[in-house]
Amino acid sequence: MEALAMEHKAEQNRLLKERLLELKKERNAIILAHYYQRDEIQEVADFRGDSFLLAQKAAETDADVIVFCGVHFMGESAKILAPDKTVLIPDERAGCPMADMVNVDGLRELKKRHPNAKVVTYINSSAEIKAETDICCTSSNAIKVIQSLDTDEIIWVPDKNLGQYVQKFTDKKMIIWEGYCNTHDMLTVKDIEEMRSQHPNAEVVVHPECRPEVVAMADFVGSTTAIIDYCKKSDSKEFIVGTEDGTGYQLELDSPDKKFYFASKYLVCPNMKVNNLKKLVRALETMQPQIYVPPHIADKARASLLRMLEVK
Repeated sequence: MEALAMEHKAEQNRLLKERLLELKKERNAIILAHYYQRDEIQEVADFRGDSFLLAQKAAETDADVIVFCGVHFMGESAKILAPDKTVLIPDERAGCPMADMVNVDGLRELKKRHPNAKVVTYINSSAEIKAETDICCTSSNAIKVIQSLDTDEIIWVPDKNLGQYVQKFTDKKMIIWEGYCNTHDMLTVKDIEEMRSQHPNAEVVVHPECRPEVVAMADFVGSTTAIIDYCKKSDSKEFIVGTEDGTGYQLELDSPDKKFYFASKYLVCPNMKVNNLKKLVRALETMQPQIYVPPHIADKARASLLRMLEVK
């Protein structure tokens, strides 16, 4: 029975992929997939990447339709950078708990208390928060963004773990919001110690959204893209990976001769995983759900994103 079920699913996926190719051509659509998506989504994507790469692709593409396979704030960023394009997301329930941890009223109050500070917002945030921001950043370019600013004081939102990591690379005063990524923040020192005892020859690579005490144990710390690149170039053959488990798709694609052990079975973002191949096809068939950002918010948010893209 199990073999029949697998065979049936494989046939379903084959038909869905054929339909997807038809719809992409018909709609002049491009599919962007974050590294944390299900394998079946990453497999059919035109571009896979982290938030920074996908934001760039959204700004550059000639497609009429962008299907953003990620969470809601990513679709918003694509719409902000490409306002003349239709931006779809396979499942509108794909939110980000960390993005929800910062609110406009709280940020405005913080800005009043620190009038000389520049607001740096992690891209994992809503359009409304980006509109209150001087410049956005991703985990890929956060340090460069902070160093590029002509100010001695930074208001940082919303991820405290990434903020504390970035703070090590600057003398600027940072006022750090108390948000965090539910998935990365689950990883503990005990998790790393147990995995190291099981795999003593493996290097530990972690995302800076992890807790500071976990980051301190790593052999390498970096964004999802940086982790993938590091593992590809490293002479090591085994890695303990401290980021969302969807990254395994690209890690294994780039380095099939290496072994990857995720540091915890809980490194799964349920919001990223709500998207699937069936929903992706349905989004292009119905042209729903569409991402909408009010123009007055989009204009302000766009300025903060474009400033980020200008940082080299």
